[in-house]
Amino acid sequence: MKAKSISKYIRQSPKKIRIVLNEIRGKRVGNALDYLHFSPLKASSIIEKTVRSAVANLMQSIEDSNKDPDSLIIKEAFADGGPFLKRFRAASMGRISRLNKPTSHLTIVVSDEL
Repeated sequence: MKAKSISKYIRQSPKKIRIVLNEIRGKRVGNALDYLHFSPLKASSIIEKTVRSAVANLMQSIEDSNKDPDSLIIKEAFADGGPFLKRFRAASMGRISRLNKPTSHLTIVVSDEL
């Protein structure tokens, strides 16, 4: 059985989030949560919340609530690009320069099957 959790409009670029996702993809949930909890990267706290949400979704959907959450596996984990926040900054000679601040959407799928 699979369950999924999505976090949208995260104020960080997908490229930086994918660095952490590549470390936890395919691991058991317990090991992944340990890694994320002690990682100093900004993306790890957001990913940890999303993984916990996906586990809670799976536990809610199955009838057998005796299932151990640490036996679950992170099947899929990916970050897609979201809309850019468009901002402007003063540049030389009275001009402006555009700043694009990226956002991203994070999807985590956990499963109890190998």
